[in-house]
Amino acid sequence: MENKHVLDQIPDYLDGTLDNETMKAVEDHLTNCMECQKELEEMRVLFKAFEEEKTTVPSDRLKAQFEEVLEQEKSLQGNVVHMTQDKKSSWANNILKVAASIALLVASFQMGSVFQQKKVDKEIALLKDETDHMKQTAMLSLMENQSASKRIQGVSYIEEFENPDEAIIQALANRLLNDENDNVRLTAFEALSKFTSSEKVKNVLIEALEKEKNPSIQVAIIQTLVQIQEKKAAEPMKRLLEQEDTQPFIKEQIKAVLPSIT
Repeated sequence: MENKHVLDQIPDYLDGTLDNETMKAVEDHLTNCMECQKELEEMRVLFKAFEEEKTTVPSDRLKAQFEEVLEQEKSLQGNVVHMTQDKKSSWANNILKVAASIALLVASFQMGSVFQQKKVDKEIALLKDETDHMKQTAMLSLMENQSASKRIQGVSYIEEFENPDEAIIQALANRLLNDENDNVRLTAFEALSKFTSSEKVKNVLIEALEKEKNPSIQVAIIQTLVQIQEKKAAEPMKRLLEQEDTQPFIKEQIKAVLPSIT
């Protein structure tokens, strides 16, 4: 059997589509032909790579580009390719060229998608920063409004911020410590109580406990400090017990919880 016939039939040999007689003839030839054996191994590796390869499904545009490249490859190769020992190119080489074209197109598609996604992510991040800045400006402005209802509205904007910055925490602290309206202070306390992992917030609550005169707010602050097991609150609570103007039920509340944080 001539060498070119073996080369031509290696793809069918690997696919198992040859008849028994031809299959045996090819196997006999492969036993004695090192060059054909090498060609066979190269094709096996190539076929295995195609079977294991998992790529993103290309778009219609990418498919059209591939079809164009494939047609160009066909026109360069001619209608029929005969493979002989004298030629360096072979069926496997042509397949490798097409495979390289596919890989290049898929890689270009994927890289384009990555760069486009990065651009979109960057624009979204910038837009979010601008939106957060506008919300923060509105929140801080409302908290300085002469109207108590507007200040409460400003404090309630805390819901818009997952991780408020130092400026927002300080503005809330100012409302809790200094606002003349009980409802504004209570609302500020409720906002700050969501961020008790912050040392600054803990210190503000302790300071508010010593300054606050509204019993309802005092109880709320005491309960929160006990809940987070803030041991630095023990001394301020003891001082409240000693003050004559501390409401009796506040003293009872402190006596009940004080042992748990000392």
